[in-house]
Amino acid sequence: MLQFATVAVVVKSEKRAAKWYREKLGFRLTSKFPHWHVVSPRGSNVRIHLCPDSRPEKGNTGFMFVTKDIEKEVASLKKKGVKITMPITRESYGTMAMFADLDGNEFHIFEE
Repeated sequence: MLQFATVAVVVKSEKRAAKWYREKLGFRLTSKFPHWHVVSPRGSNVRIHLCPDSRPEKGNTGFMFVTKDIEKEVASLKKKGVKITMPITRESYGTMAMFADLDGNEFHIFEE
């Protein structure tokens, strides 16, 4: 089952942005990678994925869902007629796929 995980926000510097969210809003830093930082309001399961460099690709909403079993989830979505716009891809930071709604808005799925 898909669960809502993150919203991407494009920033000039993920380090400076994470510091601002922590100091000004009291958010906590939940994870940190070379090209992005993730912050979250205390007590919230939804996180903000601070992305530097460029805007999301056309159609990419910046929303990410997580699932325990991406193979099963993608198969279930396909069976329901959902368009998979990026097949399951394994990267050093994790396994993901993307799907689109009927208007072409794309959403990430990331395996926990």
